[in-house]
Amino acid sequence: MDTEKSLSEFVHNVTHELRNPITICIGYLELLGDEPKERRRTIALVLGELDRMGRIVDDLQLLAEAEHSDFLHPEPIDIGLFAQELTAEANTVGPRRWTLDHSGEGTFIADRHRLTQAVVNLARNAVQNTRAEQAVVIGTSLSEAEVCIWVRDTGPGIAVSDQARIFDPFTRGKDARRRYRGGGLGLATVRAIAEAHGGRVELESRLGVGSTFTIVLPRYPATF
Repeated sequence: MDTEKSLSEFVHNVTHELRNPITICIGYLELLGDEPKERRRTIALVLGELDRMGRIVDDLQLLAEAEHSDFLHPEPIDIGLFAQELTAEANTVGPRRWTLDHSGEGTFIADRHRLTQAVVNLARNAVQNTRAEQAVVIGTSLSEAEVCIWVRDTGPGIAVSDQARIFDPFTRGKDARRRYRGGGLGLATVRAIAEAHGGRVELESRLGVGSTFTIVLPRYPATF
């Protein structure tokens, strides 16, 4: 019964998240006029909503695929070069003061594509919770047993009461909806990717100070 209830709630959330942008797109297009400037603005808004729907669908697909044995395609990764790649990728997410905080040295085994997806989602989360002039920091470290990759923002922080649940699908902090509209799946996919590697996601956050999300993975997973 609990499984059926969870599935029902999940389907309800999916339809709700997709119905909203569809309704918005229809409303914009129905009011589309002939004035060129207004048309360009309306088209840009519609494309933005379609992009949001596309990310929701991509995240849903990732969560479904995470259950499969062939979800990951591991390879040796140079952590120093990877840190630079992640910082460059984050710069495409939004205009923030992106910096590389620390970069480890050495190699580890992981799925480069999936891990990049996870960090980009953390970067997108940071953008949604900061302003253009604020700093967002990416860092990496490597020990004999573990690799850590973190994204630290200087946003409003997350209440302790929300920290345990924001990794669940379609769950946001209590003030998040007032700041931005998102699919509510980004952090769930980060956790799914980390756990597929045999790792975890750690969160440190203080209200009014900011948040640090850290992906912690085994350096050489025994399952690969």
